[in-house]
Amino acid sequence: MKALMTTPRTTPGTTSRSARPDGTRRRPLTRGIGIQVILWSYAGIAFGPLLLVLMGSFRSNAEILRAPVGLPSSFDVSNYVRAWETASISTYLINSLAVTGASVVLCVSVSALAAYALARWRFRGRALLAAFFLSGLMIPAKLGLLPVFYMFQSMGLIDSRIGLVLLYAAGGIPFSVFVIMGFMRGLPGELEEAARIDGAHEGRLFVSIVLPLMRPALAVVTVFQFAPTWNDFFYPLVLMRSGDKYTIPVGLTRFFGEFAADRGTLFAGLVIALVPLAVVFALATKQIVAGLTAGMSR
Repeated sequence: MKALMTTPRTTPGTTSRSARPDGTRRRPLTRGIGIQVILWSYAGIAFGPLLLVLMGSFRSNAEILRAPVGLPSSFDVSNYVRAWETASISTYLINSLAVTGASVVLCVSVSALAAYALARWRFRGRALLAAFFLSGLMIPAKLGLLPVFYMFQSMGLIDSRIGLVLLYAAGGIPFSVFVIMGFMRGLPGELEEAARIDGAHEGRLFVSIVLPLMRPALAVVTVFQFAPTWNDFFYPLVLMRSGDKYTIPVGLTRFFGEFAADRGTLFAGLVIALVPLAVVFALATKQIVAGLTAGMSR
């Protein structure tokens, strides 16, 4: 017997409520509203304290004590001047910028070269070398503090910003190589082959062809290296001895002790410490999204 096939009857010019003309299903309106409410609620919870700190940095200490939460009566920048000059925030900020910037540049440069070689070149021991790099992801860095301390002491790198740069750069290389190498393996090699046919040497090939293609991955590893290095409190506390070499996290502990009663100056110091992170995230957001979602579209 032939099976009778029936189709729903529809009037001309109308479509089903559950499907669009292009064949995709229409998401219920209530679901979209619920997702938007959840996202905006999370944004309010995340940015609410930051907004309170920003507003408090423009208020006087007496105004904050009288009303802890509120808008500033006038945007007075005296708190920032006091935090920058009197509280030595400028010294801590310069130290953090120097240490973090140098370590990020060194880490990303070494990781990009290593990841390119591991992803594109074929040589004996390549898999073993890649495993050696990636093994750093399985070892908690804090467990090696004692050997690192004795090594730095024998090399004269205790209380040295160069020592911090080398330590942070070495600690970030395993993750950076992992991310860049995975990104490189998903890129086609035709452009590189064409450049070799045209006579480009490996240095020119890497700078002119590979680095522009790596840009999303480089943005990801830059931010993921910059943020923990900027916020790190542990290594500067253990390895640094001079107050004028402290980075922002350690310097803020002294800052809190000296200006515990001056809330406006405290808020101003916190805002100054957050500005570099906000700038880096704002500049790299587009590239971060492109790098994190690059593998999903392939």
